[in-house]
Amino acid sequence: MQIGDSSGSARRLLLVAAAALIDTAGRVLITQRPAHKQLGGLWEFPGGKVEPGEAPEFALARELKEELDLTVEPDALDPFAFASHAYPDFHLLMPLYTATRWQGAPKLHPDAAQALAWAHPRELKSYAMPPADIVLIDRLIERSVP
Repeated sequence: MQIGDSSGSARRLLLVAAAALIDTAGRVLITQRPAHKQLGGLWEFPGGKVEPGEAPEFALARELKEELDLTVEPDALDPFAFASHAYPDFHLLMPLYTATRWQGAPKLHPDAAQALAWAHPRELKSYAMPPADIVLIDRLIERSVP
C-alpha cells in the first residue's frame, strides 16, 4: 500500500506489531537491533512485520516465538498504543501491545537482536531507540505510575 505525504510523494506503508512485555517487577523487555540492519544498534520493543492477511496479534505472537523463543497467546496481548512515523523511504504504523503472561525465558536469535535488556519505563529514556519507539515511552511511564 502506498500513502502520500505533504510533499505529494508516495511512501510504502509498513505495518509492524510490537510488544511491551512487562515482568512482575514492572520492567519492560527491549531488544537491540543487529548492527548490520537498518537502524542497527538501536533498542526497540520486540516484534515484527505483519504479513498480508495476518492479524497483528498473531503476527506478534509468531515474531516473539521466532525472535525470542517466547510463547505468547494472541489473546494475552492487550492493545495499548500505536506509533505512526514517516521514515525517509517508508511510513511505519506500529501498534504496541502489552503482555504480562508468556511462557519461556527470552533467548536471543542472532539475526533478530544482538542484546536484550529489562528496564523500568522511566529508564527507557536512557536507551537510544528509533523515533517510532520513543513516542511510546511516555505512555508506558503513565501506565506504570501507581
